Order: sequence, then structure tokens, then C-alpha cells
Amino acid sequence: MFLPLSVIVLAISFVLVVIRQIGNVRLQIWQIIFGGAIAVLLTGQISVTAAISYIDPTIIVFLIGIFIIGEALTRSGYIQYLAYRFFRHFRSVDSLVLAILFSMGFASMFMLNDTMAIIGTPLVMLFAIKERISHKLMLLSLAFAITIGSVASPIGNPQNLLIASSGFVNEPFATFFSTLLIPTLINLLVAYLILKLFFKSEFRNKQLIHGYVGIKDRELARLCRFSLVLLGISILFYIVIEIFGFMHNLSFAYIAIISPLPILLFSKKKVSIVKQIDWSTIVFFIALFVLVGSVWQSGFFQNITNGLHLDISYVPTVLLANVIGSQFISNVPMVLLYLKLLAYTHVTTATAMALAAGSTIAGNLFILGAASNVIIVQMAEKRYEKSLSFFDFAKVGIVVTALNVLIYWAFLNI
Repeated sequence: MFLPLSVIVLAISFVLVVIRQIGNVRLQIWQIIFGGAIAVLLTGQISVTAAISYIDPTIIVFLIGIFIIGEALTRSGYIQYLAYRFFRHFRSVDSLVLAILFSMGFASMFMLNDTMAIIGTPLVMLFAIKERISHKLMLLSLAFAITIGSVASPIGNPQNLLIASSGFVNEPFATFFSTLLIPTLINLLVAYLILKLFFKSEFRNKQLIHGYVGIKDRELARLCRFSLVLLGISILFYIVIEIFGFMHNLSFAYIAIISPLPILLFSKKKVSIVKQIDWSTIVFFIALFVLVGSVWQSGFFQNITNGLHLDISYVPTVLLANVIGSQFISNVPMVLLYLKLLAYTHVTTATAMALAAGSTIAGNLFILGAASNVIIVQMAEKRYEKSLSFFDFAKVGIVVTALNVLIYWAFLNI
């Protein structure tokens, strides 16, 4: 079958993400995807106007807003202080890994998993270095925690934001929590058991000693507290308007606009904070939107779907298609494509929740399955010179993902 050039570019990008090395040049994942987007623009696979239309402003604004809070939390030392206050109670590797999984998983439901990747990577690497715990165990614990935890919330990750804003889900917060929270908690426990199986030697009887960590910048920390309060109030506001049915289709971007206002308005360091947020991830998402938009315009995936005669709204199909498809184009663009396909069929709540679960859990299979994985890997390499290879991730992730899918499948079929 003839492959459109945009699909070939996408395939090459995937291969480059796996190998990450050309001669002596070590490529960053965002650079590879950005290069793919430039390639489809220069070869006329998509026009500039069309490319812009495929970029979802809600996702970009939400990412920027939450990233600002994350950067301020890290720079002020407030998040490290809170982490010390929480994690000091866990004195064994067993309890520490469980604490990372459930605390980071819970936090990612409200702070976006990409943000928790930025905040969490320095924290788990601190444990790895100070306590001489495998950095691979720590990084995988964080990756699985924020991927699984983010499934249960409409603002847990960018793809859930897309689904919640698509019109296919009534009362997003209530629907996500009631449908996906219990299997998500079970899957966090499953991840712990699998990690313990693969890293037996790390789960040793050793007393962990957590040194005191103080706040670096008290003024900025105070503004961060206000931002976190505004974030909580904004989420509660959305839940209330869901219950009473006010202001339908209110954009989730408002959460990200309102929450960082104390930092943006009153911090003396606001300019440097904005400069230091993870702009490479923003570029990564924009480039993904453009690259996948060109693939959609080619009709490649539509032809495959029609040729296989699949019922694309059937829960098992949704789960498996998104777990597999997300490995090639990442979960956000996969959801973008799938939502376009679903526009021509009947979508039930179970279908929408299967789309959220499948596309998100795909992040546990391979590194490219989720942008949060990309952030974790890039930060570990850049700041700590510690690598987590494609195969390090995959050998554990394949087992975790298989069990995760089975559990969500079982709950969505009840």
C-alpha cells in the first residue's frame, strides 16, 4: 500500500526517538518531533493555515499555566519542603515506592501529569542519589504513578482535557471519578507489585534517612500557596457548575489562566520563572499537533479503519487501538485522531472513558507513549546524567500495561 509522505515522516520520527543517536549527536525527543513538523510543512503535506488550525489552544494554555506554578514551586523550594514533610514518614524502599506511586498519582489528577513529571523528577532523583536507590526504579515509579493517577481526572493529562472538552462527556469530573477512580487505585497497587518483582534487590531491609529540606524563597512560596488555593477553588467551581448545569462548555483553560495569577502579578521573579518553564515540551506538543494533522489530512488512518471494518466505539477496540496507536504518535495526537473518527459514530460514556484509559495507560508501555515520560527522561539525562533507555522502560512497562488494560476493561464492562 502506498504510504503518504506525512506517514513516512511520522515513522522516521518514531525510529529516531527509539535510537536517539545520529553519529555523535544525541537528539532530544522534542527536537525530533519538531523536525518532523517542519518536514511536513516544507514538503507541502499541510499548509501553515491548516497546521495552526490543528493546534489546540486549550491544551497549550493549560500547559503553560500549570508549568508556571510547577516552576515556581520548584524554585521556591516549597514543593521540596512539602515532599520532605510527607516522605520523611516512609523509612523503607517498600514504603517509599508505595508513597511515590499513590501521592504522585493523586497529585497528577489535579496538577496535570506533565507538571508532576517536572516537579517529581528532581524529588525521586534526590532519593536515588542520597539513599543509593536505583535511579531506574525511582524514575519508573514516578512515570507509572503520574500516568496511572492521571487517568481518573478530566484535567489529569492533555488527552483527558481533549476528551472532556469534546462534547462526548457530560459532567466530566463526576464521570471520570465515578468510572475510573477505583480501577486506577487498583492499577497503582499493581504497578507497585510489578516494580517489586523487577527490582527485587532494591527492596532490601534498609533504614532510609531523610535529611531536613527547608524553603528557599519564602515570599515566592507564599505566592505558590495562593496559586494552589486558586487551583483548588477553580476545580471546585467546575464541579459545582457541573452539578447545577451552569455555563456549559466553559473552557478548562480558565483554570490555568486564574491559578498562576498570584505568581504572575506579584512575584519579582515572574519573568525568569516564565523563561525557565519547560518550553521544549510546549514546542513538542505544538509540533505533534502539526505532524498528526498532516497525517489526518492524508486519510491514512481513516482508510485503515474502513478497511478493517472495526467498530471503533467498542470498548475493547478503543482500549487496544489507543494503547497501540499511542506508541507511534503519542497519546495526545492519537486521541485527536480518534475523536475525529468517533464524530461519525455513537459515543457512550464507556467509549469515552475507554478512550481516556487506553490513551493514558499507553504511556506505561513505551517512552514515546506519553509526553510525561519524555519530560522525565530528558530531565534525568540533562540534569543528572542518568539515562532510562527505551528497553529499560519497555521490559517493565509491557507487563504493567497489559495488567492495567485488563483491569480497566473489566471495570468498563461492568
